[in-house]
Amino acid sequence: MLTFVAIMKHRHTFNKKEKLKSKNLIDQLFIEGQSVSCYPLRLVYLPVLFEDGITIKASVAVSKRLFKRAVERNNIKRLIRESYRLNKNSYFNNSTTHYALMILYIGNKKPTYSTIEDAMTCVLKKLKSKVQND
Repeated sequence: MLTFVAIMKHRHTFNKKEKLKSKNLIDQLFIEGQSVSCYPLRLVYLPVLFEDGITIKASVAVSKRLFKRAVERNNIKRLIRESYRLNKNSYFNNSTTHYALMILYIGNKKPTYSTIEDAMTCVLKKLKSKVQND
């Protein structure tokens, strides 16, 4: 049974509880939050305490002004969420502080997955080093 629990801890998931949905918290995030960026991604973060025990809650946004068609925006958001899902464990596995994250796509051209993947690892490294320095 011990091996099953160990496997469960390292699963790459991004379930409903881990998604940032609170409008008030998102507004507070943009007003009080700090950011790190690695083109074409910008990550805004804010230390917050969640009652449900989840340490990190994240959300993704793509500009409607730059990408008029919803199909393009949704495709970019899917790429970003997948990259976040696969990389978050390596950066937040031992985190005890609770954070609200908003990942913004600031590029103006449709990206490839490798571009998003590189930017995601870069932005998460910057976030981890900035949080450790504070």
